Amino acid sequence: MVNTNSKSSKSTTMAELLASHKTTFVKVNKGEILSAVVTKLTSSEILVDIGAKTEAVVLEKDKRIMRSLLSSIKLGDKVMVAVLNPESDYGNPVVSLRRFNDERVWKQLDVLQKSKEQLEATVDESTKGGFLVSTKDGLSGFLPNSQTVFLENSQDLVGKIIKVSVIEINRAARKIIFSQKAGMGSEDFEKAVKVLKIGQKIEATISNVAPFGIFLSIELPDKKLVEGFVHISEVSWERIVTIPETFKAGEKIEVEVINFDKESQRVNLSIKKLIKDPFEEKLKSYAVDQRVSGSVTKVLSNGVLVNVREGIEGFIKKDKIPANISYNDGSPVNATVVEVDTRRHRLILVPVLTEKPLMYR
Repeated sequence: MVNTNSKSSKSTTMAELLASHKTTFVKVNKGEILSAVVTKLTSSEILVDIGAKTEAVVLEKDKRIMRSLLSSIKLGDKVMVAVLNPESDYGNPVVSLRRFNDERVWKQLDVLQKSKEQLEATVDESTKGGFLVSTKDGLSGFLPNSQTVFLENSQDLVGKIIKVSVIEINRAARKIIFSQKAGMGSEDFEKAVKVLKIGQKIEATISNVAPFGIFLSIELPDKKLVEGFVHISEVSWERIVTIPETFKAGEKIEVEVINFDKESQRVNLSIKKLIKDPFEEKLKSYAVDQRVSGSVTKVLSNGVLVNVREGIEGFIKKDKIPANISYNDGSPVNATVVEVDTRRHRLILVPVLTEKPLMYR
């Protein structure tokens, strides 16, 4: 007897086949964060597998982010993506790696700040306070003038590749501060400047002019660069309140080494020491007990400053001014020299009295 149900039990309809097949594809939604695997990586396209019917296309309009991704990920890497569009006109999901790259970048910055590792960066723009620079993997930040050791004019540096270290990061403000000097430790600085001696005359290049002094770059015999600094008080023997406009960034000038600041890793320099102190000759014409005359230039809490002549400054201590005498700016003064202070270029004076006041010391 033939079993009539045998054939029907072995045959399966197309509907049954489709029903029995369980799909492994996932349904994606806009804004969803998914784990993915990089499946294609070219200069113009990145594809990732998110478990959908087709591979997802990575879309990044910011070229810096794309450049950063291309330099840091490889085929087979696991990444986190954000869904921008569940299905484009071409049938592929569209995703972004911006958040993934952002996390990676800030972790990298934290490591770089702690290690002080130097990395290559391109000078993108010169600003009043420094330079905007970016690394090949997309890190962009600011290099202040105070952290540079350039030998060239600032405008000539745009487009050039330099070595920098990360010294400050602020994720909330999305701020990165770079330095050219951070890579040199205190021991490195001491070794580097052993070739320099106090009193030595050297040539250096101005890197920045500040209200309080001039920053310079010193190129050592081994081609290393260290920072030099001329304080405003070491620019001229004359008392100046502003740095002359004749000093420009990129200009080479001759200076004299006066000491080494190990903490700031800076060589302190002087311009005025290269010329003879003009006050030395002028002060030779003054002696103790000599009578002089002048006018008050400034009244201080501890005494008064007096302009004697030819820029020679005199000083009368407060306790030497009789109670019945008061001075104002411009008041005439007749005095006697009690000390010639060559270090401070100053004559220490006492007023000439027509009569000695009671209790005068």
